[in-house]
Amino acid sequence: MLGIIASGFILNGCVIRPESAANSATIKAVPSVCQQGVPMVQTTLYFGMNRPQGPVIAPAEWQSFVDSEVTPKFKDGLTVFEAKGQWLGHDGIVAKENSKALMLIHAESKDSDLAVNLLRDKYKAQFSQESVMRIDAPVCVDF
Repeated sequence: MLGIIASGFILNGCVIRPESAANSATIKAVPSVCQQGVPMVQTTLYFGMNRPQGPVIAPAEWQSFVDSEVTPKFKDGLTVFEAKGQWLGHDGIVAKENSKALMLIHAESKDSDLAVNLLRDKYKAQFSQESVMRIDAPVCVDF
């Protein structure tokens, strides 16, 4: 139990929170000192596959988005996972849907941050989505 509490204190210092949520929706990850590999950022984005109106987003539509929008911005590589998401909607009802989790490993930079947010904006506009969840975490990467 003490280990869980101690790790909570350690992990608490891993991110810098923006002074005001109105100033930035992105939490900057601060890479730790790596014993092996180099410090980078792991960004995971969660894309819902249901449209508010109409059919679900087809596999071919998703792959076209990855090929035309994600790959050109993150040529070094990416990973996609199948996921099942749920959240409490504005109407008080729990919504559930199939999702795609997109994991990107990249250097901490304004260009990467901008590219990630452009992906989120493009997906929301193209597929009528309310949001695309973003999670950033410091990681040590070695090949």
